[in-house]
Amino acid sequence: MAHSSSKPVIYAALGGNLLIALTKFAAASWSGSASMLSEAIHSLVDCGNQLLLLLGLRQAARPADRQHPFGHGLVLYFWTFVVAVLIFGVGAGVSIVEGIDKVRHPAEVSDLWVVYLVLGASILFEGASWLFALREFSAQNRGRNWLQAIRRSKDPTTFTVLFEDTAALLGLLAALLCIWLSQVLAMPVLDGVGSLVVGAILTVTAAFLAWESKSLLTGEGASAEVQQGIAAIVAGEALVARTNEMLTMHFGPRDVLVALSLDFTDPCTSSDVERVVSRLEQRIRGDFPEVSRVFVEAQDRHAHRRLEEARISPV
Repeated sequence: MAHSSSKPVIYAALGGNLLIALTKFAAASWSGSASMLSEAIHSLVDCGNQLLLLLGLRQAARPADRQHPFGHGLVLYFWTFVVAVLIFGVGAGVSIVEGIDKVRHPAEVSDLWVVYLVLGASILFEGASWLFALREFSAQNRGRNWLQAIRRSKDPTTFTVLFEDTAALLGLLAALLCIWLSQVLAMPVLDGVGSLVVGAILTVTAAFLAWESKSLLTGEGASAEVQQGIAAIVAGEALVARTNEMLTMHFGPRDVLVALSLDFTDPCTSSDVERVVSRLEQRIRGDFPEVSRVFVEAQDRHAHRRLEEARISPV
């Protein structure tokens, strides 16, 4: 399942976004600003996204059963992908449609002091939520830059909230700038442009999250560090002649399956093989706590090769 520390990050983001969304809707209704309405919809979508992430965490924590013998961890990746779809389909879609309408039919934004007040407060609240998510994300990925950490992370909840908050901050700054320019330059059309910019930011965010979720949802393997460590443990066993194949797959952020096909030395009794398998499982799980299951197949190298050739050859 995902780290338990993911939940406080999501709760903090949910509480902040709910208050911000209500305030933005009120300000959008009062002023008629398209950029403000887009930001209100953005915050509301974020609230729904965080509820879906909490649902994903809850469902992923269910124990394995007959229909799901490897547990329900992949459910979390499914809901993360749904979040990405919602960001694009609802958040970006509505913002772009609203922006196009306001560009075609520009109108003056009234009571700008309300808009500025709400945007300023929203930036403070979103900034606090962003710092909280960033601190948790950095604590889980010390010594790595953002891109490396995201590519390595198998817990989508933390980086999803972080990217949502980053998109929210960028959207708020874009809306604030466009509304200010529309006032200074006397060009109401810029309010609609601000809505389009918010939509573009959400589109990029949704595309990135969808790509990362797709990789995890379709059976991403363990990191190179984990695979290299497992290979080193296997290589340290004197009775293992060679590794025919090593397969890994994430069924959850902290739930990795490892399947090994090993060629043992001759002569080697069944008791020797059993002892080596038990020792390997203990060492792998001890060094890599995220590994929950280890399966070892004892197979001659040539037999393994013949089976692989038969598997990939056309019928």
